Amino acid sequence: MWSSFRIWKIGVPLRKEKSLRQILREQGKLKDFLENHKTNPAGKYFPDFAAQVTSEPMINYLDNSYFGTIYIGTPGQEFTVLFDTGSSNLWVPSASCTSYACENHKTFNSSQSPTFKSINESLSIGYGSGYLTGVVGSDTVQVGNIMDTNQVFGLAENEDDNFYYTLFDGILGLGYPNISSDGIIPVFDNMWKQKLVQENLFSVFLSSNEANGSVLILGGYNSSYFSGSLSWVPVSQEGYWQITMDSVTMNGKTIACNGSCQAIVDTGTSLLMGPLTDILNIQNAIGATQNSGEYAVNCSTMDTLPDIIFTINGKQYPLSPKAYIDQSSCNSNFQGPSPGFWVLGDVFIREYFTVFDRANNQKELLAINKAFIE
Repeated sequence: MWSSFRIWKIGVPLRKEKSLRQILREQGKLKDFLENHKTNPAGKYFPDFAAQVTSEPMINYLDNSYFGTIYIGTPGQEFTVLFDTGSSNLWVPSASCTSYACENHKTFNSSQSPTFKSINESLSIGYGSGYLTGVVGSDTVQVGNIMDTNQVFGLAENEDDNFYYTLFDGILGLGYPNISSDGIIPVFDNMWKQKLVQENLFSVFLSSNEANGSVLILGGYNSSYFSGSLSWVPVSQEGYWQITMDSVTMNGKTIACNGSCQAIVDTGTSLLMGPLTDILNIQNAIGATQNSGEYAVNCSTMDTLPDIIFTINGKQYPLSPKAYIDQSSCNSNFQGPSPGFWVLGDVFIREYFTVFDRANNQKELLAINKAFIE
């Protein structure tokens, strides 16, 4: 459910980033990165083994969005995509797209890929921050070291103008198949169906403070990203990665989600979203005041504010003021209203390494090990 709230600032030019894979390649560090971030330490000796664990590095743009590189077609055409657990479709702009948004992004030229197959279907997808329409085709899709053959995906021919300002070309959804537009099998499901990944799960580490090191791991997880043991949280409804949250408290008092509520863990949303009443209660509790559509906190009070604790499946997950308040602007990272449930976006996932376990239909959440690569 891609939704980015602070990336579109009128009059502020956005720089076009190189992909992290490209940066690491230019520095001669890509091979070491991919080998060091595999769950199976012997994996580097069997690069062509069918079922594997692969890591895809992601760029952290202003702690606002995280995106990585994929390749579509033969030979592979490179695209930067947002890996979104809040949606389930893969799409990139088509070479035939005439929208303003496509002028600023790479487009897929199907005539240059002999493995491309046209599918006589149209596609329409809406997100929290824009919509697109187009057609459907199939081709080889490469993520990390995994070659996903015969993957059906969308080719956007018309895009909302908002997409012009995004630093990614398209979106790769990692949600369940039942929220996929047109019933298209999502990329990860297709990988598992083809026995390309070792386990039916993937995991996400999001760096903070715009640092490098963010990674999507397909087919496994790496215990060096967290401390302690995995804490299991059952998925309450398949579609989004939806769970039951017990409460949101501060100083031992419930300030939101009284008597439990539903929440989704969504890499495609920047902030923390909830029902309007809950969000206003939190803003009041932290002393935030409305300012041009956002809620500002007095910077001098940040060191004295308490943690806000999300209790999930009986376990507490605290967020410190440094997590729930934007350090650069002193704005609250809580926003509402949400579409009927809580959305635990990147603000939460940066603090808690997350494993999305399809085999057991459950989610694992746990404290990350802040020490990472330099």
